[in-house]
Amino acid sequence: MADPARSTLPLPDYDHLPIGGLESRVRSLSADEVEQLLAYERSHADRLAVTRLLGSRLEQLRGGAEPTSGDPNAVRPEAGPGGRGGSPVSPATSPQPHSPPPHGTPDQPAQPKGDRTR
Repeated sequence: MADPARSTLPLPDYDHLPIGGLESRVRSLSADEVEQLLAYERSHADRLAVTRLLGSRLEQLRGGAEPTSGDPNAVRPEAGPGGRGGSPVSPATSPQPHSPPPHGTPDQPAQPKGDRTR
């Protein structure tokens, strides 16, 4: 069941934002909006890094800082590097095949060694 408080948050996708993307986005919020996020965070996930980030921003706003548009060029880990998906691994960058382990493979189980109890 969805939490009704989630629908009233100043950042609609707040629950899915990684911490790296949150820092830039909270810069555009007012003190009241940051307080709302901080209360929500404390009553839900209560992630230490997030509560510190929000608490620090709230202190800045109470100390006279003004909300800004945030940094649109800030690191956005949720977007991934260069907008490309997938792995940079290709046949050219893959390692060479290696020998099977000395104890055998599933299709060639190890053979018991001779009786060593003489």
